[in-house]
Formats: sequence, structure tokens, C-alpha cells
Amino acid sequence: MLKLTKKADYGLIAMRHLAEHADLGACSSKDLAEMYSIPQEALAKILQRLTKAGLLTSQYGTNGGYILARDPRQISAFEVIRAIDGPLFMTSCSTDSDCDQSDRCTIRGPLRKVSRSIEDVLNRLTIWEMTEPEHESAPDLVTLGWTASKADQV
Repeated sequence: MLKLTKKADYGLIAMRHLAEHADLGACSSKDLAEMYSIPQEALAKILQRLTKAGLLTSQYGTNGGYILARDPRQISAFEVIRAIDGPLFMTSCSTDSDCDQSDRCTIRGPLRKVSRSIEDVLNRLTIWEMTEPEHESAPDLVTLGWTASKADQV
């Protein structure tokens, strides 16, 4: 089962909040952690990674905290996930060239296609779209070129 890590979840939650409440200015990691019941130390590290990746800007001082470094319409969910977790891989053979099944493997190619499709969807989903009501921002499978017949083939 493909599943985002808790760290990626927390990062997306924080980015969505900052996009949704940009008019309020910077938000501290402590406040974000309290609002969403996220462990503060973990969130602070995640926000630092997002800052290092150029997705957030940190401000110091009394009204310090974090703000988005770019327009949320220009930040993809994939950028956030990659900044926190690194590259996405469906299988270990995506990174492990020493696989003893590589000569006989029949699934590496198809799974790479699946991985690229997931990356494409996450690249198209912006943080701004994540602030919209769920029924408006959720990608439609037909729009993505995914039909019931394709789902049956997988």
C-alpha cells in the first residue's frame, strides 16, 4: 500500500494552514503544533526542512514564525513531500541496482509508470488547491486519464 509518512502529512497540514491564513502573517511552529496536535519537536524539524528547500521563509522576533516563500498556487504537494521524505519510490528496486531478481523482473517497468503517474498527480496538486473544499480540489480520475478499464488492468 502506498502511504505518505506522518512527516509528510504534518508538512502538508502546515503548508495548507499557512496558505489558508497567509493574511494573518507568520505562524510559529509551537502554535501550529498546538492547533493540529502535532508533536512540536517533529514539526519544528519538518518546518526547517521546508525552509531549507525554499518552500517556507522563517522570520525571527516577537511576531516570528513561518510564512510561505512563494505563492501557494506555485507550490505542489510533490515539492513538499520530496522536501520532507526525499524521492518517492514504489519498489526498492527503484534505488537498489543490486536486486537479485533484476534479470527476471517483469514488474519494474509497469511500477515505474505507476510511480510517474503518482508524481504527476502530486505535481499538479498545489497547496492552494488543498485549501479548497474537498469536492473541488480532488483530482477526477477521468481527468487524469484513468478509467475503470485501466484500474482493472493493474
